[in-house]
Amino acid sequence: MSIDAHAHLWTRSRTPQPWIDPAQMPALDKDFALAELVAMQAAAGVSSSVLVQTANSEQETRDFLALAADPAVAGVVGWVDFSAPLAPQLEKYDGAIASGALVGVRHLVHQDPDPQWMSRPSVAAGLKELAAAGLTFDLVLRPDQLAAAAGLVRSNPDTRFVLDHLGKPPLASGDVAAWRADLAEMAAQPNVAAKLSGLTTEADWEAWTTAELGDAVDHALEVFGPERLMFGTDWPVALLAGTDATWPRVLAVLLEGLGTDAQQAIFGGNARRVYKLDPGPCAALAIEGIEEQP
Repeated sequence: MSIDAHAHLWTRSRTPQPWIDPAQMPALDKDFALAELVAMQAAAGVSSSVLVQTANSEQETRDFLALAADPAVAGVVGWVDFSAPLAPQLEKYDGAIASGALVGVRHLVHQDPDPQWMSRPSVAAGLKELAAAGLTFDLVLRPDQLAAAAGLVRSNPDTRFVLDHLGKPPLASGDVAAWRADLAEMAAQPNVAAKLSGLTTEADWEAWTTAELGDAVDHALEVFGPERLMFGTDWPVALLAGTDATWPRVLAVLLEGLGTDAQQAIFGGNARRVYKLDPGPCAALAIEGIEEQP
């Protein structure tokens, strides 16, 4: 049973998802709750998933943490406001951090209207606060942002970074030369790991091939090595280009040439180490304002 390093839930009345186009994305045009996550895990051979933020929203982070005691949830990558000091914000999550429920934070850099967001002094200060709290920072980027992000990682050696979806290689266009070079630059920084996730939706949803996905995975293995790569489903977004089990099965085939230890690391061991996941479900939380969701 694998650990899924990247999954999402959303209830749109609480956390709107304006990026979902009902006409083009009917598979996503609904809410996804814990019960659906558990069903996906059974189909995909997953024991538990790291819930990753979908919105720059404190409410969503609290909703996710309210689910963290369930065995299906390995941990939560939430959100904090980098335009304000992080220490007071993180203090509200002391219990979640201590219990291992909150394992990292993420900001939707790829959607931020400020193209210089990563260069803000407040971001540099916030990353130091994350390092002090023992939390990771997940990078969700467009491929044209990879080079700048490599500089951010290099400038903050004490912070642990996780690159989501291998930096979104432009597989649909086939123009991957710049992405390959920038991913190698990113991988040269020892304080960053990356997720083997989200690749089917970066390719042609209807016509992707295992071979083109394999080229991206092989490049990631070359520059990161199996010790810094993590399997993630990117569910339910991955439903745009397959079923619950499509990507786990394809990735298992693509990694068949690796030894057993390397495969086990990618399919769970690395997530456990990078996110400092507990062996069992997160402890029950006693955090002001966080209650179990109905």
